[in-house]
Amino acid sequence: MLIATPVKSKSLLLSLAFLLALTVSQLCAATDDTGADRAPGKYDGLIASKVVGIMQNYHFDKQHREFTPEKAQFFLDTYLKRLDNQKLFFLKSDIAQFQAFVPKLNQQVARGDISLAHRIFDKFIQRLEANYQFANEALDNKSFDFSGDDRYLVNRKDAEHPKNKSEQLKLWEQRLRYEYLQEKLGDKDHKEIVETLKRRYSRIRRHFTELDGDDVLELYLASLTRAYDPHSDYMAQHSLDNFAISMKLSLQGIGALLSSPDGTCEIVRVIPGGPAARSKKIKAKDKIVAVAQADEEPVDVVDMPLRKVVDLIRGEKGTEVRLTIIPADASDSSVRKNISLIRDEIPLENQEATARLIEMNDAKGNQRRLGVIDLPSFYADFNLDNSKKKKELKSTSKDVAVLIERLKKENIEGLVLDLRRNGGGSLDEAIKLSGLFIREGPIVLVKDINGSINVDRDPDKGIVYDGPMIVLTSRHSASASEILAGALQDHDRALIVGDKSTHGKGTVQTLLELDRFYDPRIRKLIADGDFQPGALKITIRKFYRPSGHSTQTRGVVPDIVLPSVNNWAEGLGEAELENPMEWDFIPKEILEKEDVKLANLDRAKPYVEELRKLHKLRVKGDKDFAYVREDIERYKELIKDKTVSLNEAARIKEKDDNEARVDKRKEEIKARPESDVRSYKFTLKNVEAKELPEATIGDEDAEVEEPENDDDEEEKEEEKLPVIDAGLKEARLVLLDYIDLLGKKGAVAATGKTR
Repeated sequence: MLIATPVKSKSLLLSLAFLLALTVSQLCAATDDTGADRAPGKYDGLIASKVVGIMQNYHFDKQHREFTPEKAQFFLDTYLKRLDNQKLFFLKSDIAQFQAFVPKLNQQVARGDISLAHRIFDKFIQRLEANYQFANEALDNKSFDFSGDDRYLVNRKDAEHPKNKSEQLKLWEQRLRYEYLQEKLGDKDHKEIVETLKRRYSRIRRHFTELDGDDVLELYLASLTRAYDPHSDYMAQHSLDNFAISMKLSLQGIGALLSSPDGTCEIVRVIPGGPAARSKKIKAKDKIVAVAQADEEPVDVVDMPLRKVVDLIRGEKGTEVRLTIIPADASDSSVRKNISLIRDEIPLENQEATARLIEMNDAKGNQRRLGVIDLPSFYADFNLDNSKKKKELKSTSKDVAVLIERLKKENIEGLVLDLRRNGGGSLDEAIKLSGLFIREGPIVLVKDINGSINVDRDPDKGIVYDGPMIVLTSRHSASASEILAGALQDHDRALIVGDKSTHGKGTVQTLLELDRFYDPRIRKLIADGDFQPGALKITIRKFYRPSGHSTQTRGVVPDIVLPSVNNWAEGLGEAELENPMEWDFIPKEILEKEDVKLANLDRAKPYVEELRKLHKLRVKGDKDFAYVREDIERYKELIKDKTVSLNEAARIKEKDDNEARVDKRKEEIKARPESDVRSYKFTLKNVEAKELPEATIGDEDAEVEEPENDDDEEEKEEEKLPVIDAGLKEARLVLLDYIDLLGKKGAVAATGKTR
């Protein structure tokens, strides 16, 4: 995602400080520290008032800056979810008590009153302690029966809070049965299960009871900022310090982006070049349920706060971390797989663009040559030293240009630019890269908090590649990826193929350290030196395509939509987040005033309908897409019924049936004849070589690490299975159709022109 440079203008900072400064009387009225661990800090009221003031005056969404009753309600609901997202602790009567504060919540926080934060948190701790005690006693004294027909709702975030204590205890007993059965199906005995669950609940209890006043304030004010949009955030000083460290150091780990949508740590994206990606054993939607250091005992991480899971996974380069995961394609949620990885830095070269020359036969048996550029991110280097020595700076656009030149020498007929794993990066590089494919024109429009619009255009009139081109996208393609895809679609330069839309993040945030915003008189009065107000991440700009349409929530809709589980997956995309900013557009008269004109190159639109027909006909009979459709139907059933059976025999049968289905699929794939596709991979290291690199069969890089355990023949056999990239395979075939249609109509040649 793109983050703007923090505000550095001294005049702007001073004007903000003047407008938002608190009075000396407010400072003097601050409550003294009571000495309790979770007691409000004596400056918490000042911080809360400042956060409210900045959000109301400087958030991008000028029309909705006011702290309305609706925002107050969202603020309260978000804070409650941060404590009790699964509706397991608070009773309905608790919620009713808190609800009474909503009408005056905005005035309360604006004047620095955060007493409600502590009132709610204290009630939460009370409920937590009671349920912790119940769980431990139940594990010691109850025997659980798994022969009935009842089911458990695993993700309760949309459920009701229990009406009373009796209903809550029934809910907790059912949760215990569910978790007990999960462990039992994983072949643990009674003693192991009880120990595992007791450790889990003890850890959850310890996490919350160890939070201090700064933590409570951060939870509360971060909930307030989310009432404006999902990317604005408040960071207490300790979080700001950790953020600063992460920006300065190359942290070592497994190379995966993690989230915790329902209390279980989930892989969102595997970062190219990292240990996880190289192992080929981890993929998006896998869930991490335990983490172990080398030969130590695994630590259960179910319901553990995400930042603590990340801390367990991170470590020194070269050390071993062992993960216990539930594979995304597991036959049952009780399935566990143990994976050993060696922590490592993620080398920049593994984030660089790479290219592949694809040789394949078309439907008539003719050999064809296509190019594929895989771009994981939009990267750029900055020469910050003062030496006169020239330094070769990294640049996405320069690297891709070099790779394209090599592909052109190999006489490719068309090009696929693969952005499916690309979550964004440098805005400047996205603009420059777009310019490799068009002669001139606007690439992106950026609107600031004052409504001013800046138009970023193609920086020069050269073209590196002018031939048939597909941009391959997914719901993970975000920010800079969406800018490029949107620009090439608006200018009708390329065909966009992929998931039903890209991610849809069309906003920019900046980081403001709050200590800059206080009146100098107040700063002088804080003589003890412990006033550290933290920082605010706030949304300040918004992106628009050359057509004037925002990428916010809607993203870029492809010309050809591929069948994909991502098209149905919950939680993917900006629109799936809570309280996203709305989609909008820049009116035509403003575009004309800013001289924003589309090139209308007429490269893709004339052929889209015919290409869609050919695509649908082909996909209908394709075995790999039959598997995709099967996975979609299974996923739709899962999200339709979010409950899990608590009948042991039924779960074992479901597990066996699913394993048989997966095994049958694997056998069919293994029995296929060898692919006629040959792939030659170019990196920036070998792109100038005279000879072609060694060919691999199929589209994949075929770079698979050996299993950690040489004796594990089953794992070895599994690693030999071919990885089928149905999306890329179909993109290649769509590109061949596209080239053939262009050829029939005497369209532009693929060789293009070089700068």
